[in-house]
This record gives sequence, C-alpha cells and structure tokens, in this order.
Amino acid sequence: MAEGRLQWHPAFSAAFHIELNDELENLYIEEEHMLSKKPLQIDMLIIKKDKEKAVRKNIGRIFREHNIVEYKEPDDYLSLNDFYKVYGYTCLYQSDTEKVGEIDPGEITITFVCNHYPRKVIKHIGTARKIRCERQEPGIYYLIGDMFPMQILVTKELPKKENYWLQSLRNNLKAGAEIQELLMRYERKKHKAYYPELMDLIVRANWELIKEEKKMCEALRELFADELKESEEKGMESGLKQGLQNGLELAKNILKLFKAGVSPEEIAQECGVSVEQVREMVE
Repeated sequence: MAEGRLQWHPAFSAAFHIELNDELENLYIEEEHMLSKKPLQIDMLIIKKDKEKAVRKNIGRIFREHNIVEYKEPDDYLSLNDFYKVYGYTCLYQSDTEKVGEIDPGEITITFVCNHYPRKVIKHIGTARKIRCERQEPGIYYLIGDMFPMQILVTKELPKKENYWLQSLRNNLKAGAEIQELLMRYERKKHKAYYPELMDLIVRANWELIKEEKKMCEALRELFADELKESEEKGMESGLKQGLQNGLELAKNILKLFKAGVSPEEIAQECGVSVEQVREMVE
C-alpha cells in the first residue's frame, strides 16, 4: 500500500466534488484543462453554468463564471514561481479564444489550495504587487487588489464541520479518534460517487495507522457488540462515537500491558474483560 508515489490530484478532485456537491448542478468541472496545443495545463477549471447564481459553499463563494484552481500536495508548498505560473496560465486561458474579449477578465478567479500557509508568497505580493491578504474565515484567505479575484485555501485550517473531506486529504492523520471518525464517516458514504477515490488515497497516505486502527476497530465491534447495537438502534451517533472511543482507550491499555509483559489473565482481571477477549485483541 505504501509503495510508489501517491497520486494526490485525483483524490483532491474527488474531495472538491464532494465539497461542492450541493452546487454541482450549476458547475461544470474539467480536470487538467489544456490551455493550448503545448503541454500547459491547469489542475482544475470550474465554469458556472449560470454565472448569476452564487455559490453558497464557503470554498466557492468567490467564484465567478470561470474559475481556475491550483492544488499543492500536502508535503509541497505554494512557491512564488507557482503563483506566477498559475497567474500566467490564467492570462493564457483568457486569451486562448476564437474571439477577442470572449472571456471577460473580471469573470475569472484563481484559487490556490495548499496545506501550508504561504508566508513568503504573501509577503512578496504585498510588497511588489500591493496585494493584501485578508482572512475571510478559517482556512480561507482572499487576495485583494488584483484584476483577478484570488483566494488561498489552507486545507488543514478549514473547519471540519463544513469541509471534512477536503481537510482530511493529508498524510498526517492522528491515531485514535480522528481515524476512527474517518472510518465511520466513510462507511456511510462509500457507495456515493467520488468517495471511494478519495478514501483510497487517504488510506494509502496513512496506511500504517489506518491498518492498525481498522484491525482494532473490528475487534472492538465484537467486544462491544451489545453497546454498539443499542446506540445504532437509538440513532445515537454521538453515543456510538463515544463507545468506540472508550473502547479504543481500553484496547490501547490492553496492548500496553501486554507489551510490558503482563499475562493475559492479569490483564483481563485489571481491565474487566475475559481472557479470551484479551487474547483475541493481542494475537
């Protein structure tokens, strides 16, 4: 699972589709839009079908008719060269038409998506281009003062409540509650479009942790079958999460004692479970 270079862009595309799911009727999204016959391409082009209809989703409120998106992988940084490359591509996109002025420059926006706040870029464009950076809300920064409306989305800062899947597109998920929540959320969405591609990349990027958590989760579901069944029947999602979290802490304590050389019999007595359950978890 961990071999080879991870292909982040397809998963990013899936995450962006998920984030804009409620707006897709009004958006045409084209992957790797070719700017010309030469090998120049932008990561994503989003065109509003009805340019007068506003996008409600937080990451798309800045959108106008034509919207260019540049995505940087979690370990990559948005550099000054990246900024000017995408800016240049935007100018090429505007000019690569059959008719002069066919695309109004005022109807083009640029979105930079990255995992790290690009301080050097912000400092440069502020000094050299008089473009100021304004934080609109967590993870969303507008660049004010240019012909093209621009924004920077810092994925790790985006609110989990509104942008769960986009902010989960990274390789440093935390063991325990965060991965358990990811697995539970995916279980409810796995049959919907885009989720499998996105989850496949997230799993590959965090394989070692997820492998252990999934194994532990399956053992916990057997260990706490009655409690989980009661929570699910009552529709108590918070109770389900709490049950898994409590079980995860118990499992971690069991594994810790076992690694310290404590016998299964002693562990069972201390943790209040059967010897068979201890052995099932540690073997």
